Amino acid sequence: MKQLLPFEKIKRKVLVKKEFKTNEKLGCRPEERKTEEIINYGAVNINKPQGPTSHQVSDYVQKILHIKKAGHSGTLDPNVHGVLPIALGSATRIVQVLLTSGKEYVGIMHLHDDVSIEKLKDTIKKYFTGKIKQTPPLKSAVKRQPRFRKIYYFEIIEKDGQDVLFKVGCEAGTYIRKLIHDLGKNMKIGAHMQELRRTKAGPFNEENLFTLQDLVDAYYFYEKENNDKFLRKIIQPVENAISHLPKIWVFDTTVDTLCHGADLNIPGISKLNDKISKDDTVAIMTLKDELIALGTAKLNSEEMIKKEKGLAVKADKVFMKPRVYK
Repeated sequence: MKQLLPFEKIKRKVLVKKEFKTNEKLGCRPEERKTEEIINYGAVNINKPQGPTSHQVSDYVQKILHIKKAGHSGTLDPNVHGVLPIALGSATRIVQVLLTSGKEYVGIMHLHDDVSIEKLKDTIKKYFTGKIKQTPPLKSAVKRQPRFRKIYYFEIIEKDGQDVLFKVGCEAGTYIRKLIHDLGKNMKIGAHMQELRRTKAGPFNEENLFTLQDLVDAYYFYEKENNDKFLRKIIQPVENAISHLPKIWVFDTTVDTLCHGADLNIPGISKLNDKISKDDTVAIMTLKDELIALGTAKLNSEEMIKKEKGLAVKADKVFMKPRVYK
């Protein structure tokens, strides 16, 4: 059975406050953007190899696509491989949302002495699932002080002697190498991480993963043979990077005001997802499913539906340029 991170479990309904038909002459549905646009306003899910740093992989992507900037969604150690979403061009600020989203890893730990699989599972269930206290390792980019992190699931897939294949779903900022070390210390036998692969980062997983070579080939076909089919398969609309966030859709007449940095008030809302809580990060969308801005909800879904006026969302980051809906 496929295991899910917390945000993946939330099935959200769309609540309609006031029906409205969008003007097809304004804006553009994400899947209909020109190839030049998605290259500078999209995201790629790169299968990071062992060796280069996350920053180096991001730099490779930038050079392959000949764009001015690219940003990765959370550092992977050079020896760790797997899912590394990279935002392109003017979409780079979207990585801040991905940095705080849940992650999943599959790896091999080596136990320094043999224990039964039952003892291993019992120790994990008792001490290393749910809310745990973790001190970042010596080589880390953050201050070394104890902090709490959530382990959503920690599953033992297979055990062969002192080598253990495992899967972990965790809160952003969890150090898996330290998690394995602490597990070995708790069992008084010692343990270290032998290999690690990231299999999920927010809404990105291994189902839409491509290598740097895939990207090189796709860009070659696009540039030299005027064939953008493969490139459009690799580069996703920026909206895919926020597919895990609750959404609020606004009227066409509200869009340009938001593009100039205004907050979203209730009269501008056409429809919204249910289960939005106060202080949630939400995506403000056009009725063509274009991302306008990210913001902080100031009311819950029920209040937004019932009330006729008031502040609904404090806008934090605006992505759409002004005058698209003018």
